[in-house]
Amino acid sequence: MVEGAHEGLVLIDMSTISPSVTRSVSASLAAKGVSMLDAPVSGGDSGARDGTLTIMVGGPAQVFEACLPVLPVLGQTVVHRGATGAGQLTKLANQILVACNMIGVCECLNFAKKAGLDVGKVIDSLSAGAASSWSLVNLGPKVGKRDFAPGFKVKLLQKDLRYVLSAANELNAPLPATTLVHQLYNELEAKGLADVGTQALVTAIEQMSSQA
Repeated sequence: MVEGAHEGLVLIDMSTISPSVTRSVSASLAAKGVSMLDAPVSGGDSGARDGTLTIMVGGPAQVFEACLPVLPVLGQTVVHRGATGAGQLTKLANQILVACNMIGVCECLNFAKKAGLDVGKVIDSLSAGAASSWSLVNLGPKVGKRDFAPGFKVKLLQKDLRYVLSAANELNAPLPATTLVHQLYNELEAKGLADVGTQALVTAIEQMSSQA
């Protein structure tokens, strides 16, 4: 809660939840004289530790402006995305890219391994070109080393992807690639891998390779 920066109390919710739930909670709070910002974040565990998160904010513009002294303490990039729920929708769009980038990295590195290439050198080469991504630079080396320690757990991404697919259904926005990634992560969860890092998706790709 932020008090004093705005008339009354302000709740800043930095979790990732359903946009419709966000709007419902905001309306309930407003009835009690409490303002709300939905402010989910991106940047991983390292961004949280270093204070370099990207914060995607939804809610009334005047409340956002009043809370600006607080938000940059937590994040490096703070952007007002629009009305209540817009922060959550932006975060869900972010998670589409997170999921699809992850499967791209895993497919790429499995292909490189199958081709007899030095996976570390492939990562170095591709990280310097148009194929580079946060997932390749930060999680690619972990895939190569079979390091599945969680920075972001499978079960947490799966929670987000359920929100993504629900919102996409409401918007009639097809997400074939995201749906596939969600299904592959379902397989990991069924094997008891809900608490490992999202880079463990490579194991599902490897299993498909062994069955081919």
